[in-house]
Amino acid sequence: MTSMKDKMLAGEPYLADDPEIIADQDRAARLMERFNTSPAADPRARLAALRDLLGEVGEDAWIRPPFYCDYGWQIRIGPRSFVNYNAVFLDVARITLGADVQVGPNVQLLTPTHPVEPAPRRDKWEAAKPITIGDNVWLGGGAIVLAGVTIGANTVVGAGAVVTRDLPANVIAVGNPARPVRELDQ
Repeated sequence: MTSMKDKMLAGEPYLADDPEIIADQDRAARLMERFNTSPAADPRARLAALRDLLGEVGEDAWIRPPFYCDYGWQIRIGPRSFVNYNAVFLDVARITLGADVQVGPNVQLLTPTHPVEPAPRRDKWEAAKPITIGDNVWLGGGAIVLAGVTIGANTVVGAGAVVTRDLPANVIAVGNPARPVRELDQ
């Protein structure tokens, strides 16, 4: 029989209050607390907490606390990437940041999806789709990236933009929903 966690990982609908899933969230909560309260004067301890929480932390990558996620182990941060204060990465599905990504403060990467119909939503069914951020992307402060979105390399997403669908490489995108407004030289 397929577990709820297996369904979650496969992108299928699953029950969010499953005990195995809640145990993973509890683990992440303990590790987030360790990371978010680690002393700034001890960067090695802070990095160790981050490496214990996340699936992968590339060389010279950094996240400024506080940082919030669902599970942590679904998150991959590429080398030299930077995530500013108050990031929320809801990693029900995989979240991948490429190399040299810059994430402004208060950015949200949201992989969960919920049923529109009231009954299954009330019964706590949900699903998720992965988010992929290409190399050298800049997500401006307060940007929100929704489930299933891929953002191409070198793209800039303006502050406060809501990214509801894929963005190509080498563009500036702004607004709600975010739309490319200019192409960038490669």
